[in-house]
Amino acid sequence: MSLLTSSPAPAPAGAAAVSGPRRFRSPAAMLIMGGAGVLLLAVVSMFVGVSDVSLASLLAGDEHAWNIFWVSRVPRTLSIILSGMALSVAGLIMQLMARNKFVEPSTVGTVESASLGILVVTVLLPGASLFLKMSTATVFAVAGTALFLLVLRRIPLRNTLIVPLVGIMLGGVIAAVTTFFAYRFDLLQTLNSWMTGDFSGVLRGRYELLWIVGALTVIGYLAADRFTVAGMGQEFTTNLGLNYNRVMTLGLIIVSLISAVVVVSVGSVPFLGLIVPNLVSLLVGDNVRKAIPWVGIFGAGFVLICDIIGRTIRYPYEIPVGVIVSAVGSVLFLYLLLRKRSSRA
Repeated sequence: MSLLTSSPAPAPAGAAAVSGPRRFRSPAAMLIMGGAGVLLLAVVSMFVGVSDVSLASLLAGDEHAWNIFWVSRVPRTLSIILSGMALSVAGLIMQLMARNKFVEPSTVGTVESASLGILVVTVLLPGASLFLKMSTATVFAVAGTALFLLVLRRIPLRNTLIVPLVGIMLGGVIAAVTTFFAYRFDLLQTLNSWMTGDFSGVLRGRYELLWIVGALTVIGYLAADRFTVAGMGQEFTTNLGLNYNRVMTLGLIIVSLISAVVVVSVGSVPFLGLIVPNLVSLLVGDNVRKAIPWVGIFGAGFVLICDIIGRTIRYPYEIPVGVIVSAVGSVLFLYLLLRKRSSRA
């Protein structure tokens, strides 16, 4: 009876909310704020450039300003958002497939293989359409990525740092072969345009293929749970009743097709698929379904910021966005490597 009389009285309503940690924003609200931030950057991007396109000129009905706005500024901004989202999600899927956080399409030979495919179709069929170039680049990208995953299975000790080094070496070999044949056929300048991400040439009618990568990003989100399970290994995936090879094939197609379409349309944007998923992982954890929307938002916002910097740092001249992303991405890549090593020490 004494135990009953000494038990604490029930807390009044709202006491837990006062005494405990209070959450001011839900994850959905934070996502909406992130999307609003990307939308704001997109609006800024559409009014940055050499041509005089301002809100005042558009409201005044300036026909020349409206023409530049619809033909150049809107397609460029949409292509930046689609490329940033897709490449970041492709990097996350690649990390799950390789079971390593330090890989992405530009560090495992996928992008280099896609460039080799474009070179082959350019040499054999100089007048090939963009669709044919994309298809050939996709086939080569699938082959290059599959070769990397096959090499990983042959490595007895899959150290965290050895895996990206193997991918970089494989990509270097493929890039060397591509450069050699580009030199032989006097296509080095064309090759450089594919290997450097640049949105300055994006116009209406020349970016629509990028909507494909937008659809692939949605597919990646819908299959997020399957990629999470596949990242646990073949035996674990099979025990849960999933077809491991089928899931890996789906991931391989998504990553390769995204890489090929982006390379054909705007060129290579390195390190994006590596740094964005890792930064998101530090903020929201390793839940893939929860992380993919954040990866897409971070990727789009990061490329928008880099593109705005590239257009303003040497105004009226423009630095390709691939150069800005490479500079920032390499620094963040080293930080992530050193952080991983210090956490193990």
